[in-house]
Amino acid sequence: MGKAVISCSILSVFCILTSCQHSDMTYRNVFPEPLYSFEKNNNEQGISFINAQGKTTDRYATHGKQALNIQYSSQQHSYASVNFQPKKPWDWSQYKNFSIAFDIGNQGKFSSHLYLDIEDIDGNIYTRSVNVAVGSEHTYYAKMHGHDLSNDKNDLNLSSGLRSNPPTWQSKDITFISMWGKKNLNIEGITRISLSVQSNLHDKEIVIDNIRLIENPTQDKHYLTNIVDQFGQNAKIDFDGKIHSKKELLQYRDRELALLREKTLFTERSKFSGWKNGPKLKASGYFRTEKINGKWSLVDPEGYLYFATGIDIIRLSNSSTMTGYDFDNSLIQQRSDDDITPEDSTGLNRVSEKVLSTRKNIASIRTNMFEWLPAYNSPLGNHFGYRRSAHSGPLKQGETFSFYSANLERKYGETSPQSYLKDWKRVTIDRMLHWGFTSLGNWTDPMYYHENKIPYFANGWIIGDFKTVSSGNDFWSPMPDVFDPAFKKRAIATAKKVAEEVKGNPWCVGVFIDNEKSFGRPETNESRYGIVLHTLRRDGKTVPTKSEFTRLMKKKYSTISAINSAWKKSFKNWQEFDKGIDSSINTKPQLTDYSLLLKAYAEQYFKIVNEAIKSYMPNHLYFGARFPDWGMPMEVIEASAKHVDVISYNSYKEGLPQYKWDFLKKIDKPSIIGEFHIGAADSGLYHPGLIHAADQKDRARMYTDYMYSVIDNPYFVGAHWFQYIDSPITGRAYDGENYNVGFVSVADIPYTEMVNAAKSLHSNMYKRRFSELPELLSSKKNN
Repeated sequence: MGKAVISCSILSVFCILTSCQHSDMTYRNVFPEPLYSFEKNNNEQGISFINAQGKTTDRYATHGKQALNIQYSSQQHSYASVNFQPKKPWDWSQYKNFSIAFDIGNQGKFSSHLYLDIEDIDGNIYTRSVNVAVGSEHTYYAKMHGHDLSNDKNDLNLSSGLRSNPPTWQSKDITFISMWGKKNLNIEGITRISLSVQSNLHDKEIVIDNIRLIENPTQDKHYLTNIVDQFGQNAKIDFDGKIHSKKELLQYRDRELALLREKTLFTERSKFSGWKNGPKLKASGYFRTEKINGKWSLVDPEGYLYFATGIDIIRLSNSSTMTGYDFDNSLIQQRSDDDITPEDSTGLNRVSEKVLSTRKNIASIRTNMFEWLPAYNSPLGNHFGYRRSAHSGPLKQGETFSFYSANLERKYGETSPQSYLKDWKRVTIDRMLHWGFTSLGNWTDPMYYHENKIPYFANGWIIGDFKTVSSGNDFWSPMPDVFDPAFKKRAIATAKKVAEEVKGNPWCVGVFIDNEKSFGRPETNESRYGIVLHTLRRDGKTVPTKSEFTRLMKKKYSTISAINSAWKKSFKNWQEFDKGIDSSINTKPQLTDYSLLLKAYAEQYFKIVNEAIKSYMPNHLYFGARFPDWGMPMEVIEASAKHVDVISYNSYKEGLPQYKWDFLKKIDKPSIIGEFHIGAADSGLYHPGLIHAADQKDRARMYTDYMYSVIDNPYFVGAHWFQYIDSPITGRAYDGENYNVGFVSVADIPYTEMVNAAKSLHSNMYKRRFSELPELLSSKKNN
């Protein structure tokens, strides 16, 4: 709808030291006037809208008689927002312990996942988010200064290692969840506050009132103490599905096992979970792709149409959390350049008895979070592990413990070392089949590879001692120098390892290699072409990719004067160019060349990986590197399309709006969603995940909506949910994620709403996807 301005007055109602009318506790306002109370129209107050519209209303008014109704459009727009921008930046530096609060209600048809962006005069932004349930009206607050392990510094120091901390005071009011950006903004100048929605499948509508600054109540000094019980759950609150004793855990187990025995499987499925009631196509003995009546599809080994649904991370490697203990690192065997498996994929990795004697507490904040940890020599002590390195979180390395693994032993017992894993594997496969999933997703433990009951996706990582380049924003790790011969050797080593695990098994749909590589971000030309910008500054004698960039530009321009003219530069000769240049962007021809160089880099990456996979696994599909939706330049997508069988994307949104994925028409390649998830705050965890639902019922509804948006897109051949198990409440060891994103809890209790949604969706999935194949279906009947 474009931008519009609505008027209001920030000085309309004087409210000295008042509290929110509906709050369950009294908050002291930091200063007497609200920032916005919407009582009068005033075009000078700097409220603007992007793809949204606003009007005053008396519904949900909490300060005075009027509030602001905001309607966010989902039509042809991936972003819609309301922005509050003062004429002069707000200076809040005199306040040392305060939050910004909003009274928000939802009178729409769908819950609203809102993103709160607050920006300062230095251009820093801190993003938080929350879900506003339909019909609800609450106070939502976001801390600006103080609390959170402040150590008398009055800053937002989340050194607990959790992606989101427990509330630091008790209230029915709801805190915005920390997402990304600079936590400690320059509060001497706040220039913008916005509330937005992103990639919505449905229009959203909220009402907002009484935007104000509140003084934080007295901090609960024990808000991080004893927050985890013996089962790895939230020790301080109760919730549906919480386990209170081993007896109760076993009762849950027995009820579920009885259900799995009684329920009938999906009878319209083929041996490989394809659509047995659909047309029979050419059977190759392995999974392949085919476009039928304008829709891309996978075809199972017997020739039936196949749509891949599944769940990622069916393994214990990501189930552990840092305990706050460490050991003498000189006694621990460190990683080698020849390692094929990344640290977070190595399982629990328990230390030796010799190392154990050096155990010491190095982070009391962490150790105090646990009500209980077993002794190493106790029956559950075998669920301790170790991480030699971490991506982010509370510690760089240290001891870990897996409550999930311990709960499996509690459920199934141990008649021989780790015998409970056999029971877990059997039950997990039964769950997937009974819930209707057609595959096991990425990062499935290889112990599942040869059960031959449900198809699966294999995976590998290319790691090692090859040279690297940088995008300037290398999220997980630096990018490989793909023109370094060592990269090809490591790709071959990875392909060989995966092939040895798969052993030519036709139940393997295909292979993902790597994940969410930092090929470039969309915000600016500099972030989009970061690999090119940063590599051009380096010396071609030591950076093979730079040498290749020099060769390509020399081939295009021949003379140095020609490229100087095009780029508005003054290079003396090609030797100077190759040694390292000022790569700042001056001209449009330069952007054209940077696009060419980025594509050349990406083509080399996918070419090398594809050749390695096809050399060792010629019958299996290559599913690419799982582009994150925050980093998928078109040049890289087009380059991948030349070498992969199916392009993979990780898209953490509410769904796949058709307009956002229109580029697939041009690519015309089968695609798959490698990751998505939705979480809620009613599970005992402190962070719902990247996409928020109002509760478990709403979570199941949003899961269904997302999946239908995939099923209805003719270019997608499947989607995998991330992940099987909730993250540990104290954060997974590798990076501190503590999300409610599992189909099962840390106690291995399935979320009933999610299971029922999956069963319902899968019961009509094939008919919905392939309903427009009348001639093929009639042909099948005639035959």
